[in-house]
Amino acid sequence: MKKVMLLGSGELGKEFVIAVKRLGQYVIAVDSYNDAPAQQVADEREVINMLDGAELDRIVAKHKPDIIVPEIEAIRTERFYGYEKLNIQVVPSAKAANFTMNRKAIRDLAAKELGLRTAKYEYANSYEELVVAVKSVGIPCVVKPLMSSSGKGQSVIKSEADIQKAWDYAQSGKRGDYTEVIAEAFVKFDSEITLLTVTQKNGNTLFCPPIGHRQERGDYQESWQPAQIKPEHLKEAQDMAAKVTKALSGAGLWGVEFFLAPEGVYFSELSPRPHDTGMVTLAGTQNFSEFELHARAVLGFPIPEITLERVGASAVILADKEGVNPTYSGVENAMNNKQSDLRIFGKPTTRPYRRMAVALTYDKPGADVDAVKQRAIEIAKKVSVHSK
Repeated sequence: MKKVMLLGSGELGKEFVIAVKRLGQYVIAVDSYNDAPAQQVADEREVINMLDGAELDRIVAKHKPDIIVPEIEAIRTERFYGYEKLNIQVVPSAKAANFTMNRKAIRDLAAKELGLRTAKYEYANSYEELVVAVKSVGIPCVVKPLMSSSGKGQSVIKSEADIQKAWDYAQSGKRGDYTEVIAEAFVKFDSEITLLTVTQKNGNTLFCPPIGHRQERGDYQESWQPAQIKPEHLKEAQDMAAKVTKALSGAGLWGVEFFLAPEGVYFSELSPRPHDTGMVTLAGTQNFSEFELHARAVLGFPIPEITLERVGASAVILADKEGVNPTYSGVENAMNNKQSDLRIFGKPTTRPYRRMAVALTYDKPGADVDAVKQRAIEIAKKVSVHSK
């Protein structure tokens, strides 16, 4: 039995803990607030500020984990190199965690070192620098904090009048103390996909069937599997994902995002952990969900193959105000639908647009994916979140 320390205990972490527990492991779930979703199913919990390196060192020394699994970006990941020297396995690796927590490191690796096709981009560390960066990449463009998640601080500049607002919004949505932002040229793409990629300790790199998704405010609203993609573009995306994950090293599941444009595939972003759009795999679309794949890869267990078992879709259920002790109405009505499921995450507080639950739908292989996606959207609409 391995002792696993999970850093970040949201809904993705909760499903990972369930998968790891099913394989007989012991889990300490860590987050910045108490009773986070993954803490509810773990063996032990810790509540700390993970941007406090001394606090991280303290709980690692206290629990002496065999494996550290980061679930979020807002962690003093530079500490991970020291943990690896103590023979603690960091997932996927200390290098991967450090590079991917910061958009600058991962984008420069992809574009400059590996030569992957990306949108034109520039960095800025002040409003004045952002004005220059926007002039370089052109309008429209997208501005993102170098360190953030779930679309926080991300906005589109459509005119020069938007630059100040974009800078201010990026600063309000950033995680940690990184003020620098990235300005990306707007790619004229037809769709976006997430290519869940699994690197193994003693096996080949594997790819899940591509997942399509739709975003609002930089955060996913629906995802579906499989996504439509030309075979040659899928091969291009797989080659890019294999290159970047190999360069970052380590074993685990990665969420690699791409834009699909007429001229080919653009590398967008990468997360060294299960991806929110991959919650569609909870609908049984694959022989293993993304969380089961991550658990197996992290623990060094074999994954003989990944197969598409049926088509599926997910649609998020959001809160609309700040509050505590949320309750849910319409659950029975939502569950009274064939070929569907519902997952309530168990978050103890709400805020506008916070993801609180997800509706899942599925159908036999070859079924109309758009129809399955529309069913997920309609089921999600039946559930309302209430809080005090």
